[in-house]
Amino acid sequence: MNIRYNDLNTYFRRIFGCRVQKITIDAGFSCPNRDGTISTDGCIYCNVRGSGTGAHAKGLSVTDQLIQGKKALSKRYKAKKFIAYFQAFSNTYAPVKKLKSLYDEALEVDDVVGLSIGTRPDCVSEPVLELLQGYVKNCLVWIEYGLQSVNDSTLAYINRGHDFICFKKAVDATKNRGIKICAHVILGLPNEEKSHMLETAKTVADMGIDGIKIHLLYVVKGTKLAKLYDAGRYRCLEQQEYVDLVCDFLVRIPKDMVIQRLTGDPHPEELVAPMWSLKKTETLALIRDTMEKRDSWQGKLVL
Repeated sequence: MNIRYNDLNTYFRRIFGCRVQKITIDAGFSCPNRDGTISTDGCIYCNVRGSGTGAHAKGLSVTDQLIQGKKALSKRYKAKKFIAYFQAFSNTYAPVKKLKSLYDEALEVDDVVGLSIGTRPDCVSEPVLELLQGYVKNCLVWIEYGLQSVNDSTLAYINRGHDFICFKKAVDATKNRGIKICAHVILGLPNEEKSHMLETAKTVADMGIDGIKIHLLYVVKGTKLAKLYDAGRYRCLEQQEYVDLVCDFLVRIPKDMVIQRLTGDPHPEELVAPMWSLKKTETLALIRDTMEKRDSWQGKLVL
């Protein structure tokens, strides 16, 4: 199969020489956009789970979650090594002592060869970055910053709680430490046209970061976005519409940037729309087919 973008599995195999899988961890973090520091409402698309699995609420420790994940992913993918992915809410939003305890716990589990820390650009400080930098000598370290869009009016509308400059400052502060930087962006945000999304692609492409995750905006229960959708004030992207946007995005991204994700993974029991977002395998195949038909590849339009 001819992959026309720099996918995550290939990247991991180049480094470790085997199949590597990320294990999602819910470590019980909060978010300044929900605890009242910035807001109590959160982003309009985020519900009370904050993309979490609920494992922390069930009493599962970081070690427990990693052991369970290893067992499942070893069986499903024949994975040999693993990345501890702290995903739910903002995973640098705690005192450094607590962060170190949790990160250390993850790295003590056999065959865990790295950390991936999902957070907000307004939740990093020099002590946090120094902590992460300290792990770089012995393992792979990624920090994943939620950006979503470079358009400040969009960020304000979705109640993101920070602007693009905040993201840029976080990226600049993280560079030259050996920490890999991944940006999260969302396609299909309210009031955004194709030109806005491609502006995000071009801007992120010029920032010298290492990876990107492209998400579809889907509607989940218990969110402000669900209320907008129910009122007819938000329209979801159609599947081929999304596929075309992803392909337009990829040709504007440097070829060495690691594409960590090309669509999301909604919880079926929470999903309101679009239902096609549950067809991840089909959507990824459509992206590959569309790139093939266009004779396009990641970075084709990058000068």
